Amino acid sequence: MTAEFIAYSGFSALLLALGVARANESFASERERMVREQIEGRGIRNRDILRVMRATPRHLFVPKAFQALAYDDYPVPVGFGATISQPYIVAVMMELLEPSKQHRVLEIGTGSGYQAALLSQLVTCVYTIEIVPELAETAGKRLSDLGYSNVVVRQGDGYDGWSGQAPFDRIIITAAPPEIPKALIEQLKPGGRLVAPIGSGPMQQLVVLDKKPDGSLHRSFGPMVTFVPMRSVHN
Repeated sequence: MTAEFIAYSGFSALLLALGVARANESFASERERMVREQIEGRGIRNRDILRVMRATPRHLFVPKAFQALAYDDYPVPVGFGATISQPYIVAVMMELLEPSKQHRVLEIGTGSGYQAALLSQLVTCVYTIEIVPELAETAGKRLSDLGYSNVVVRQGDGYDGWSGQAPFDRIIITAAPPEIPKALIEQLKPGGRLVAPIGSGPMQQLVVLDKKPDGSLHRSFGPMVTFVPMRSVHN
């Protein structure tokens, strides 16, 4: 191996490292802009939510072809008919969910794993279910590779929930069922809360379901949203 080749190889590696560093710096700047303009600018005040959205590399949760769009103000496709939700809607749903460090959370609709990654920094553990095998596999690997060790990914039907790990302090659904699945209500702990987009039309309404300590249910409502339909093997 010639000295010229070694020098060339070293220079190429340096250029690659500089390119990666500049890309990361650019994404960090875009992420800060996203939080400042789209999240804080629209009234989200929860400091913990703002912190984790600033810290989490959203661009690593979208296909490379769409990474330049990762911090823009709309959902981005992640394959198999799924999307990573608009940043503001992600923040709104987390604020409605009111996650806390001692909570065990069930997420229905893993997608790329972005929502689970955010929640994992706010709670004890996230159990997340994805019906599409390919998405479940890639999200599980991505979350593991990025160090989100308190997220457990399972491929399965979200309508059935995860009875083996129930009850849950919090449940969040990131696709739209026409009604809240009965199994998920049963798996919600008394004193717990569920947040989901509910409806079968082109737009749905965010619903907050609180299960009181005596088991009674109370519904309140958030904004209108647009999510992909929640899939099931049963229909």
